[in-house]
Amino acid sequence: MKLNSKSLTVKIWLFLALFSILIITFLWFFQVIFINTYYEWYKTNEINVMAKLVKNSYGSDNFEKILDEIYYKRGVCIELNDSSSILYSTDNMNRGCLVEKYNPSLVYYKDKFMESNEEDITYKIVNEQLKSETLVYGLKLDNNLYAFLNTSIDPIDSTILILKNQLIIVTIIVLILSFVIGFYISKKISNPITSLNRSAKRLASGDYDVKFENESDIEEIDELANTLNSARDALSKNDELRRELMANVSHDLKTPLTMIKAYAEMVKDITYKDKDKREENLNVIIEEVDRLNLLVGDILDLSKMQSNIATLNKEEFDLVELINTILNRYKIYTITENYIFNFTTNKKQIMIYADKKKMEQVIYNLINNAINYTGADNTVTIKVTDYKKNTKVEIIDTGKGIKKEELDKIWDKYYKSDKTHKRNMIGTGIGLSIVKNIFVLHDYEYGVISKKDKGSNFYFYIKKDIKKEATKKDVK
Repeated sequence: MKLNSKSLTVKIWLFLALFSILIITFLWFFQVIFINTYYEWYKTNEINVMAKLVKNSYGSDNFEKILDEIYYKRGVCIELNDSSSILYSTDNMNRGCLVEKYNPSLVYYKDKFMESNEEDITYKIVNEQLKSETLVYGLKLDNNLYAFLNTSIDPIDSTILILKNQLIIVTIIVLILSFVIGFYISKKISNPITSLNRSAKRLASGDYDVKFENESDIEEIDELANTLNSARDALSKNDELRRELMANVSHDLKTPLTMIKAYAEMVKDITYKDKDKREENLNVIIEEVDRLNLLVGDILDLSKMQSNIATLNKEEFDLVELINTILNRYKIYTITENYIFNFTTNKKQIMIYADKKKMEQVIYNLINNAINYTGADNTVTIKVTDYKKNTKVEIIDTGKGIKKEELDKIWDKYYKSDKTHKRNMIGTGIGLSIVKNIFVLHDYEYGVISKKDKGSNFYFYIKKDIKKEATKKDVK
């Protein structure tokens, strides 16, 4: 198997191996190279601590017991001297203790310290008999009593040799284990990622049947697999909606273009002399051009919103007045199609702070949707209820209703339960998608309640005091 130096497997493997080498190097430095230095520092610190203990314990009832404990537990030899004799001494046969007859220099240093006025002194003496180095700490307890503590600081070469041999064996074992275990761990981590990468490439090529499976027990990789599966589902859905959008937009474009062409040819070849017929044909052409403009405008609006280009131009206005103005434009449907528009509100004036043009789009699209799908009674109800914290707007039709499993899908572009596009009497087929994006921009709660054969209720809540919140954001 050929390994790429940039692959995750190799990098994890090398990092683990390097980490092991660093640990072993650290052990070699502190267990072999610097052990003598560390040992001497440790013994020096220890004898200083014991000297303070002797000084602080002097005069107590258990003073001699403390001296014995220091010797037996710490291995520090102690002598108590006055100006002429030794009053107390630990076992002089201990290798670390100095014996005066073998160390003439000891007598010299002791006499010199006792003759001086110093409180303490530290020096090193070589044991002539044992050829070992000893650290001596002289301490003045009172005007005629002195304590001398000494401990061996021999180089521990034999111990170092044992440690060195052990470390050689440990180094070989650790390196072998680190390479083997490191390779195993790197493969365990990288294999599922490599598998996910292969599946991701298939997804990138347009294969939406691919499944992102994770056979490892690593939580982060499991989350990555779940995220990729969610992305696959979203991409598959978007691709399906894109194809539907293209088909439906093509249909909506083709129909008015065909009619425009047909009526233009009719005017050119047949009705150009008949004023009434010509005017009628030209009006059809104008209506179809208006429909094309509406479709193109809606597509552009939706594209801006979904690309986060759209911005909100908020202002304070009367919602009741806006709805009445919009309903006034639908009088033509009352006259020509016998539609009934019921508008109820609990207040004559309801001031809100929002993007007026976009709210106008919302109400237009929801009313258009209700007109297209209401029941045989041709009734559309608009209900506005003002509460303390928000204002609820409802657009209600009396149509066949929407299946429960399709309620979340109706906000998608051109979504239809039967997947067959039917040209709406009003609108372009992407109105609810535009409405959804406007709600998201305003951060409004919205939804739909629908019952079979009883119609649908599209609702949304307009937040109160949003003007103050917006002002605070502007200040920031």
